Amino acid sequence: MRDTSPYYTVVSTTVSQVTGDGNDNQEVQIKMAKSVRRWEVFPGKNKFYCNGRIMMARQAGVFYLTCALIIITSGLFFAFDCVYLAQNVTPAIPAIGGALFIFVMATLLRTSFSDPGVIPRASAEEAAEMERQNEVANPNSPGTYRPPPRTKEVVIKGQVIKLKYCFTCKIFRPPRASHCSLCDNCVERFDHHCPWVGNCVGRRNYRYFYLFILSLSLLCIYIFACVLTNLILRAQDDNFLT
Repeated sequence: MRDTSPYYTVVSTTVSQVTGDGNDNQEVQIKMAKSVRRWEVFPGKNKFYCNGRIMMARQAGVFYLTCALIIITSGLFFAFDCVYLAQNVTPAIPAIGGALFIFVMATLLRTSFSDPGVIPRASAEEAAEMERQNEVANPNSPGTYRPPPRTKEVVIKGQVIKLKYCFTCKIFRPPRASHCSLCDNCVERFDHHCPWVGNCVGRRNYRYFYLFILSLSLLCIYIFACVLTNLILRAQDDNFLT
């Protein structure tokens, strides 16, 4: 398998074909090259949708629970509290709540459906070449080799940086990168695997995850304040228990 573009790769397949007639039939194997998208042969434990545009972890059940909790809570708020507050306080209350709800769902979906920063694995040829370069001679047993410590030091802007080797991806990980055991990928600037969003949190979706947490906190505070205001206003008109 070799690279042809950032989105496609070439996979070699073998097709058996029978030639000749009668008793002279012979089976001939023909190698064919087929161009496929990278997500179709992705080695990690991820699910892809919409022709590879959406990338999620396989364990996405908690993500659907997150969506249900946000939608049901906000729906009850818009159905009951917003009606009374819009009539007796200001029509801006449901408008602000709707804007916060849309922003929360947008950041949640962007965090869940985007690539967190997966580092491509080494190909079979690259892995073999790296293994050969990393082997060192064993002085105690001539003719045999032992693998060295799986770390490598590089100098970047005058500072020595230690890179760790990933046995699964067959690469030296950049600083702050780590291998996610659930998704089985090395993720750049890996923060953690969040089951509530159904994806890893890394370099490419960290900002959206931060905005999701911030906007969700504001939405919770806003709903709590509006519900409390609704109870206070209704208690002034009638008995609180009634």
